[in-house]
Amino acid sequence: MKTRTLLTKLGRLYPKRIALKNKDYVGYMAGQKVEEVKKIVLLLDLDEIVFAEALSHKPDLILTHHPFIYGTRAKVFARDEKKKEFALWLDTLPTMVYSIHTNFDEAPNGMNDALAEKLELTNIKPLEMEPMARGGYLPHSMNLEEATNYVINKLELDYGLLVAGDKDREIKKIAIIGGGGSSSWRAAMIEGYDLYISGDVRHHVRRDVMNAGYNYLDVPHEVENIFLVKMKEVLLSIDPTFEVISIRHEKPPIVVKRGKK
Repeated sequence: MKTRTLLTKLGRLYPKRIALKNKDYVGYMAGQKVEEVKKIVLLLDLDEIVFAEALSHKPDLILTHHPFIYGTRAKVFARDEKKKEFALWLDTLPTMVYSIHTNFDEAPNGMNDALAEKLELTNIKPLEMEPMARGGYLPHSMNLEEATNYVINKLELDYGLLVAGDKDREIKKIAIIGGGGSSSWRAAMIEGYDLYISGDVRHHVRRDVMNAGYNYLDVPHEVENIFLVKMKEVLLSIDPTFEVISIRHEKPPIVVKRGKK
């Protein structure tokens, strides 16, 4: 398929205009702008840990979720010489690097729809105050412990960190943003969701959640690995002849507990 045709189709599904304004950088990142695409490598991130494996497949397109260059080239290169060298080297290769980030998170059939569907929620819809988030109903009411274990099992997570402000609350409705959406918990609370799920929660956010008597489940950012599954489905629906290779390089950190003395 012609590269321009593919990017136009992806742009209709995940428009750049809905990416976080002035806070996100999506689209073409590096590499040569190839004329045709047959082989695609999917990654959450393109970095030095995974680039050799990615390039070993000789893809026409490397499609990442997190932007390879987060900012303008001039600003990023000025503060990160290593990134500059890497990007300029990629520019010499017949492989195009392209990123679809918060536009994928917010759009229909993107990140947060995929997560809500994996949780088997019903009546899934965007939150009015936070359209990136998705909310819906659990298959049945649960207590807080049951609900958190349900989420961890359904999303196949190694752990979840529960900030419990109301341990006795019955959990029927939950809202979720994959990745680092901890700042949007108030929208979920105001709109009547019993539990909010996201990642990268900071200390002061935890304190605010507890003081508000609300419940928040902090999950690893790596939950966004579902991007690899959903984007592969989307690409093959566009052209079943694409060769799509997913590389799952993101792994959760090792949780070290205090040992016995």
